[in-house]
This record gives sequence, C-alpha cells and structure tokens, in this order.
Amino acid sequence: MALKHFDRDADPREVSTFIAVHGYAIIDDLADAALMDRLAGEVEPYVAASDAGRDEYDGQFTRRTGSLIERCPASRELVMHPTVVDTVRHFLGHATAQQLHLTQLISVGPGETKQKPHRDQMAFDFFEFPADYHVQCNTMWALTDFTADNGATHIHPGTSAKDDAAAHDVPSGQATMRRGSVLFYDGKVLHGAGANVSNAVRQGVNITYSVGWVRQEENQYLACSQEVARTLDDDLLKMMGYQQGAFALGYVGDQQDALSKLRGEHTKVKVIGDIAQNNDIIRKFVDELGDD
Repeated sequence: MALKHFDRDADPREVSTFIAVHGYAIIDDLADAALMDRLAGEVEPYVAASDAGRDEYDGQFTRRTGSLIERCPASRELVMHPTVVDTVRHFLGHATAQQLHLTQLISVGPGETKQKPHRDQMAFDFFEFPADYHVQCNTMWALTDFTADNGATHIHPGTSAKDDAAAHDVPSGQATMRRGSVLFYDGKVLHGAGANVSNAVRQGVNITYSVGWVRQEENQYLACSQEVARTLDDDLLKMMGYQQGAFALGYVGDQQDALSKLRGEHTKVKVIGDIAQNNDIIRKFVDELGDD
C-alpha cells in the first residue's frame, strides 16, 4: 500500500486534517542536508554508548538514544520546526497546551526483526482514551533514507478509531522517505518498525508531542540539565514543559510559573479566567463563578 506524501511547503492545517482522518502524513525533504549532517555528527558518540534493546519490542538490534535537547543542539531546530509545531498545535488544539513528549534517536541495525504493531498511546498505562480524543502527535525524521529493506515504519492507515481486531486486518504501507523527510503519526494508529534486511543501520529521530496535561514519556526536566535549559529560548522551554500544562498543572511552590522559576523570577501562573478561551467547559465554569 502506497502512503500519502506532501511537499515541503504543505499547509500545516491540511497536514493535520489528513492525520485526523488517516492517522499519519509524510512531508518530503522538510529538513535540509546540512541540518541532518550536523545532527548526525552530534549524536554519533551517544549512539555508540547506547545499549541495544532488552526484548523483542524494543528490538535486540536497535539502539535508542535520548536526551537530544541537551546532547544535540541541532535537534532543537527539528523540535521547533514551524511546519511541525503548527501541525501539532492544530492537531492537538483541543487541549489548553501542547508539550514535548520525548526525543529519541532510533537506530535499527541489520538483522532486526519486524516490530509488533502497536499504538503509542499505550504508554499511558494502556488507558483507552475516547476514540475522538487524541493525546499525542508523533514525528519520525529520517536521518538516513527509510527504505523497505532497512526497516521503514509500517503504518496501518485509518486504524486510529478501529478496535484491535479490525485494525490488524488493515494492510500496512511502509513510510519510505528520503533523508530529511518527516513522518507524522497519531498515538492511536497501528504501526511498527519494519525488519532491517539490509547491511546498513536505519536511523530515525523520534520527536513526539502530547497534550499538556499528561506526564511526558521522557522526563524533560532531568533529560536536560538546568544549566543547559537556562541557555535555551523561551518558546523551546515552554514546549519542553516549562509552562502551565492546563489550569492548576505545572506550577512550582506557591503557584509560581515554572519558566519564571528557571529564570530566577517570581511570576505567578495564570488564573483560570486567563485560560478560559481555550475550552468551552472552562468558559462555562468561569461564567458561573459568583453565581452561588
């Protein structure tokens, strides 16, 4: 099954709408070769020090290398790529805030077997979110070409709202793409890494985003030290979670804003009325304040 590809100048809203229907989208050549070269050089020593997976799901010929914000400055440009951020914010716009969920380079080595098809939202203790509520939006950037032989990701299109039995009956297509291209896929769509029957390592940069009120898969506050965090710009820090994830979520101490705390300042978080525009239920709650 051939999967849909968009040009690098695609409208993020169009991409988001496609993901909402099909569970995935691919944008070709979104990152230039110089950026991918820089990232490959920065991450190489950490890949060499990463252990292979411990079971068949993680992949016994697969290395997973995290903490990319701290270790690889080039990764920050991928995290905050305008097309990606706009797509994610549109797709997850039902939530008050969106945040970075994880950063991880996945290196699939020769001899790796096909991964068990799964849905990434199972990370949330296998909680069954409503079919129409998306909790995350994932990206996989091709650091090397993704081919059928080296284990390009298998996507089962349109399975996000199907139960497991029906989803497994849907044929998959492989997300073959050139280096610098990016695959989007939601947290509900059935997917899995392919088998690597080539003689080369296939590398993908997995950068995942989630709604602001869930726990992040990768703990960004420890994965990136405060010393490095203080050198980063505010927009990236907010995406990392230094923000109010929703009303009454994410403050420090006496209701202090997390970014303010990091900067050595003393700004309070927003009150509920300040975020009421994000949600009809919040608006109703605010409108009814003082009625009792």
